[in-house]
Amino acid sequence: MIRPTVALARRALRNALRRPQFLAPLVLFPTLFLAVNVGGLNRTTALPGFPQVDGFLDFQLAAAMTQSLLLGGVSTGIATALEIEGGFFDRLVSSPVPRLALVLGRLVAAAVISAVQIVYFLAVGLIFGASIQGGVAGAAVVLLIGVVAGVGFGAIGQAIALRARSASTVQGIFPIVFVILFVSSAFFPRDLLESPLDVVARYNPLSYISDGMRGPIIEGIEGAAVLEGLAAAALIAVAATAVSIVALRGKLRSA
Repeated sequence: MIRPTVALARRALRNALRRPQFLAPLVLFPTLFLAVNVGGLNRTTALPGFPQVDGFLDFQLAAAMTQSLLLGGVSTGIATALEIEGGFFDRLVSSPVPRLALVLGRLVAAAVISAVQIVYFLAVGLIFGASIQGGVAGAAVVLLIGVVAGVGFGAIGQAIALRARSASTVQGIFPIVFVILFVSSAFFPRDLLESPLDVVARYNPLSYISDGMRGPIIEGIEGAAVLEGLAAAALIAVAATAVSIVALRGKLRSA
């Protein structure tokens, strides 16, 4: 199981590097969005009830990372759908590769790409004046939550691709991704959101993931936000991976 999973992960990473049109938007779009938000909304930190931060950049870093990870999930789904459309997936199915490796290989690649995304945004934040209150340990916690969440988002994208079997259909979830993100506390504190948005954000797992990554940056690694963020990311990863395996079985039955 390990060798074919690693081999498929390496292949997925090589293909990703050969297609910069899929990788570049994962960091470029959230970076531009981050720059616009920080430049235009920097004075919102003075609002009553806004968390104590050194700057709005510190608060927005988690939003940019969550946005980037979600785009990574869409990219994983598109890559899977393209392999199905191109016939490579069918060739894998006819080979003696363990079926579970077909799912895990792509998710291992998603984990590696997620780690690169998190490191990139942490570096951008530090370069432009952000501070990580949790230090090196805090950065490691942010990386952990981000990688686990990235695997979960990748599994969701893969499950959709296995069911839809069309790259264009997977691309169609892009607007839905942003709607779900904007009705969370990723971009603004939950306590300052108006009803009913605050209620929706309270039950949105993206709120807990973004708050979990934000905690080590603006406060430190102590507190419930980190544990809640890690738990939400892990729950999505486990549930989405299970759904991907079920979708794979459905694809194999119909093949």
